[in-house]
Amino acid sequence: MKGPINMTSSFWHPFADMSKVSKKPFIIERSDDVYVWDTEGNQYLDATAGLWYMNVGHGRKEIVEAATKQAEQLPVYSTFGDFSNRPAETLAEMLSERSPSPGSKIFFVGGGGEAVETATKLARRYFSAIGKPEKTYLIHRHHSYHGTNGIGTSLAGIPANAAGFGPMVRETEEVPTHDAEALEASIVRLGADNVAAFIVEPVIGAGGVHPPQPGYLEAVAQICARHDILLIVDAVICGFGRLGGWFSSERFGIKPDLITFAKGVTSGYLPLGGVVVSPKVASPFWDQPGTIFRHGPTYAGHPTCCAAGIANITILEREGLIERGAQLEKDLLEALKVGENYSVVSEVRGGVGLLGAVELSASFLSNYPQGIMMLQDEMRSRGVVTRALATSLAFSPPLIIENHHLEQLSQALSDSLHALEKLT
Repeated sequence: MKGPINMTSSFWHPFADMSKVSKKPFIIERSDDVYVWDTEGNQYLDATAGLWYMNVGHGRKEIVEAATKQAEQLPVYSTFGDFSNRPAETLAEMLSERSPSPGSKIFFVGGGGEAVETATKLARRYFSAIGKPEKTYLIHRHHSYHGTNGIGTSLAGIPANAAGFGPMVRETEEVPTHDAEALEASIVRLGADNVAAFIVEPVIGAGGVHPPQPGYLEAVAQICARHDILLIVDAVICGFGRLGGWFSSERFGIKPDLITFAKGVTSGYLPLGGVVVSPKVASPFWDQPGTIFRHGPTYAGHPTCCAAGIANITILEREGLIERGAQLEKDLLEALKVGENYSVVSEVRGGVGLLGAVELSASFLSNYPQGIMMLQDEMRSRGVVTRALATSLAFSPPLIIENHHLEQLSQALSDSLHALEKLT
């Protein structure tokens, strides 16, 4: 279909004001490399890799062909009980071999929200299995985002994401973003015997792209170990090269008990997520007959999705893309620092992996509450697609991005901020 779509859409978009979006959706028609095109033929630099996931870039026929070949042979079949398939077995082995803890087990789900749901339920179930059922509390950070399923919503460190839904999982606790001492104080107050897990994004993503303070992740890992609390690293955004390693925790020298992943495992070509389960947590379920984790989605270990994951990992490894997140982090930050020249900007964040954000000033946002959407629109009008967060604009380009693309991004950002500054 060519040309604009001039009708009220029936499609309910996630995180959207449908009273506005339904009348004029922004239709993406095709993609290739680091670019996407709309229905009118306009080209845009994809500065967010879709939604943090297109790590290997668009138009990878190798992944499409792998998925097609699998779909022709066995598109899908349940993996409940003793049923399995070769792609799920192969991908699980590949992920286990690349995980921080040798011998880890892989529990597949459909995406990041399901991965968080799985990891947090498994943390509670693990303690129940070893005779400590009272350990149920889950601790998360301010600004955190862990999906929109039931438990993920209960762990929302972005207040708007929990507003209006009423209470869900009550045994949760929020701690300040960068304060390891506050985590320990919270554990002591709740009682370590009541706490199951602490979940942490190495770099907070949807909450504003907040890199960790030096030593923070190492400190919280030690605190969790000292208090017999499981450490869950949410690597849904940060994994598969985004921070320069397979699961992001390697960068900080920590070995989590559980790691959630999704997005980059297939570079978004097909929906897939999962949990890397350390040998310690897997042990009661794998070594004790009758100890069952009664949990799992219909499409766990989906063979076509797993085939896409195998092809994607092959590309990431063959082309040295896993290292690119760390190699390009300074270049991305430098491209964004043009924002520091404008009074409408309060902060530029980044420098840990191929992730960054430009925060608009409180004074500008008080005068223009839709300022972030205005900035996003200005960037789009200059051929760059970005991700609007609450008070900042996020950047997470594909790992294949080159410096001339970053120059394009930087120029568009400068021109867009200049347009906003003229309003003040």
